[in-house]
Amino acid sequence: MPVRGVRGATVATADETGAILISTEELLKALLQANPGLKPADIASAIFTVTPDLKSTCPAQAARRLGWSQVPLLCTQEMPVPGSLPMCIRVLLHWNTRLPQSAIHHVYLGAAASLRPDLTSS
Repeated sequence: MPVRGVRGATVATADETGAILISTEELLKALLQANPGLKPADIASAIFTVTPDLKSTCPAQAARRLGWSQVPLLCTQEMPVPGSLPMCIRVLLHWNTRLPQSAIHHVYLGAAASLRPDLTSS
């Protein structure tokens, strides 16, 4: 079965555990809604990244809170690129699906929509 990449990003309102987890949960729920066949059981793995200004918690904890107990999760820090979007949380899901890549819906919420305006509808 093919593996497809599903991308998403959002921003946290503050470098606080609650703010990071709420933003990440909102992003993951939006990805599930945008891709109706996407189920945690079909996710091979997920990689979360955060900008260097987010240090209070790992966004993967939000996935665990949503019941993603069997999905391998990894958190890492983004490169500190000058002028990059602050307080940004990104995720790359590896989805086992027969859907073509063109049928995958990526989600960029709030200020993170500026990262991929070609994939974001206003």
